[in-house]
Amino acid sequence: MTRLTAEVPFEMAGMRLDQALAELFSDYSRSKLQTWVKSGRVQVNGLTLKPKDKLDGGETIMLDAEAETVVMFEAEKISLDIIFEDESLLIVNKPAGLVVHPAVGNWSGTLLNALLNHDPNLEMLPRAGIVHRLDKDTSGLLMIAKTLQAHNSLTQQLQNRAITREYLAITRGRMTAGGTVNEPIGRHSADRKRYVVKESGKSAVTHYRVGLRFSHHTLVQIKLETGRTHQIRVHMAHIRYPLLGDQIYGGRFQIPPGCSERLEKELRSFKRQALHAAKLGLQHPITDEYCEWEQPMPEDMANLLDALTENEQS
Repeated sequence: MTRLTAEVPFEMAGMRLDQALAELFSDYSRSKLQTWVKSGRVQVNGLTLKPKDKLDGGETIMLDAEAETVVMFEAEKISLDIIFEDESLLIVNKPAGLVVHPAVGNWSGTLLNALLNHDPNLEMLPRAGIVHRLDKDTSGLLMIAKTLQAHNSLTQQLQNRAITREYLAITRGRMTAGGTVNEPIGRHSADRKRYVVKESGKSAVTHYRVGLRFSHHTLVQIKLETGRTHQIRVHMAHIRYPLLGDQIYGGRFQIPPGCSERLEKELRSFKRQALHAAKLGLQHPITDEYCEWEQPMPEDMANLLDALTENEQS
């Protein structure tokens, strides 16, 4: 049994307890949460309520969650680039091309399968401890919880926008200055695999600043305030600086004028979005100490950056 806690946001005022639990502890099924409420495992400001009781907002919920096998996928011997590990937390550097979680078309060979091989106890945690994701073709730092307590802490930090997530990206187009994109994101109405800026979407905020300018490209440093699916890719395309190599949002492939032979070769061979999760910072779920990790961009992006730099100097 592990005690998990959450504070009810004031925007949930008027919401039923079972509805709030489904949002605050979304890794557990509604039926499981209702069972725990009825068995007295859920307390609101120290009181036991009924599933239909309304909340005012600001309450502290304590949930005694029972560890059980919740991941049914197979463990697979896939190497992991482990940056940090202790009894509650695991930080890995995900290579481009590795899917994070099994889904249609990728039921095996994922980061989750690798994690179950690394630590079989992770089958007791929702999604084997994975609390956020990177797209298949995005490289960089990912955090994984190793206990229910750590999972709860990291999930709450994400909801409270307290996790530091900074990225390096190479965009098409020469940016004049940095800025912020504050535009909601939702699924495309016709293509369910794509996301777009739309009024009915979820709040999404992306901060960006110029790192290096080239004639037709820009190295950009990006900081996420929210973490929507494809957020950086959608926002950068929305302001007309799509990520170089993005097969979904990048538009038609073009060779820019004045391009050297080496740069042309690098551009033609770069088949993924040029995006790398370079920095990750969080409050340690046990010690509460602020921890931060950085990881340099992988070889393919570094080679592309070298070719862009060399092209400017020729």
